[in-house]
Amino acid sequence: MKQLHYIHSFGEYWNDFLKLLLDYSPKVVSALFILFIGLYAIRFINRLVKKIMLKRDLDPTLSKFLADILLWVLRGLLFITFISKLGVETSSFVAILGAAGLAVGLSLQGSLSNFAGGMLIILFKPFRVGDTIEAQGVIGTVSEIQIFVTKLITGNNQTIFIPNGNLSNGTIINYSIAGMRRADLLFSLSYETNIKTAKEIVIQVMESHPKVLSSPTPTVSVKDLSDSAIHLSIKPWSTNADFGDMCSDILENCKEAFDSAGIVIQPYVRESSKS
Repeated sequence: MKQLHYIHSFGEYWNDFLKLLLDYSPKVVSALFILFIGLYAIRFINRLVKKIMLKRDLDPTLSKFLADILLWVLRGLLFITFISKLGVETSSFVAILGAAGLAVGLSLQGSLSNFAGGMLIILFKPFRVGDTIEAQGVIGTVSEIQIFVTKLITGNNQTIFIPNGNLSNGTIINYSIAGMRRADLLFSLSYETNIKTAKEIVIQVMESHPKVLSSPTPTVSVKDLSDSAIHLSIKPWSTNADFGDMCSDILENCKEAFDSAGIVIQPYVRESSKS
C-alpha cells in the first residue's frame, strides 16, 4: 500500500512539474530570445556609435568613455527587461539598486569628484595629451588623461598622478597652447656699467641665437635699480621644444659677452635686517 501511495504522489508531483514547465516555458524562451537579440543589438549599437564618434573626430579618451557608459547602460536595461520577462517583480529590484547606488555614491564622494573632474577636462579640453602644463605645484608633460587621474611626466622622468577633481578646480597653466614661450631672465650688473652698452650686447646675443624667435621681438629693459645693482630684464621668445636650451644658452652667452666687454656682474647681496 505504501509503495502504491509513493507512486501516486510521485505521479502527482511529476504532473505538476510538467504543467509548470509547460506554463513557464514560453516565458523562458521569450526571455532568452530577448537576451540573445539584445546582446547582439548592444554590440551593433556600440560599434556604430564608435564609428560615428571617430568620423566626428572626437577626443579618443572621450569616445572610449562615452562608448563604455552607453554599453553598461544598455546592458542594465537589457537585464531589467530579461528578468521582467521571466516574471520577476522589477519595482523592488530597482529600489534595491537605487539604495545600493546611493550608499556607494556617499562612500565614494572623492572618487565621484575626480570622475566629474575628468569629465570636465575631457569635455572642455584645458589641455591635451602631449601638452606641457603646470598645476598643483608640478610641471610636466601630459602622458594620459584617465577618468579619475591625469598622468604627467616631469623633466627628470618622474611619473605624477594628479586627481582630476583637484586638477579641474585649480589653476592650470598650459605652456603648449600658443606653441611658443617667453623667458623672463634677469642679470644684475654693477652701477659702473653703461646701460646702453649692456642692452646692445644682450640684443646682439639674442638676435644671433638660432633658437630665439624674431617675432615676437625679444626685448631687454631695466627692471629695477636696487641699492647694489642694475637689474636687466631679458625676454627672448622660443618654441616650446627649444625653450630649455634657449634659456641656458642666452644666460651663458650673455655672461661671456659681458666678460669680454669688461662688464661686471654684481653678485647677489643679502641685505642685513635692521635691529
